[in-house]
Amino acid sequence: MFWVKKAVSQAIMPIPFILLLLLFSLIIWRRPRLAKWAIAGAFTLLLVLSSQFSVDYLVKPLETQYPINASSITGQCVVMVLGSAHSDIEDATAVQSLSAVALARLTEGLRQLKLGQDCTLVVSGWGGELTKHPHAEVMAKAAAELGVDASRIIQFPLARDTLEEAQYFKDHFGNQSVRLVTSASHMPRAMAIFSGKGLIASAAPTDFRARDDFYWRFTADNLLASQRALHEYIGRLWLWIKQE
Repeated sequence: MFWVKKAVSQAIMPIPFILLLLLFSLIIWRRPRLAKWAIAGAFTLLLVLSSQFSVDYLVKPLETQYPINASSITGQCVVMVLGSAHSDIEDATAVQSLSAVALARLTEGLRQLKLGQDCTLVVSGWGGELTKHPHAEVMAKAAAELGVDASRIIQFPLARDTLEEAQYFKDHFGNQSVRLVTSASHMPRAMAIFSGKGLIASAAPTDFRARDDFYWRFTADNLLASQRALHEYIGRLWLWIKQE
């Protein structure tokens, strides 16, 4: 089921879906009217999703739900940084191996550690069968390179998605409250998942992608931000279906 979910979600992401529409138009080229509609649909999707309009109506509603968190952490301090991605780069440090998203999340996690006393850092993520080491292991090494005491880092290297990350946290910490760090667009779904597990999480969003720009500019950054937003809306739909 995990791989089915991943395959379906990727197929309906903007770029794969646009390519499927173009491929469909080639397959049905003997039916020019239908082929023209497929091409027009692909062009319209590309135009809209790479525009500022898409950022304003898809991305910002997600990223503005939780403000930047600068409040002190009282009591037992646990900061959890949700996983993202990394690459196996020869002779690179762990920090250099992290994706831009992972580095943004880890940087915010380290900032959150300074807001409490004797904090524990939790990092998570598997390798996805594409890398030599689990993502949690690389994140832990990167945190240590940036000055975090390795003895205060806990890894969940088998967690494949946010649902599993929340479950691993609950299994290890019980109902311990947590300062949760993830991308701003992902935060609403992450908070819903942790809350659904009965966990008390305070949000610490980072990696904001929504930027104000001229409406006549169409950029790859807007397309990427729109893709992330659509991924989150689809994820919320999947979560709702599983709960029904």
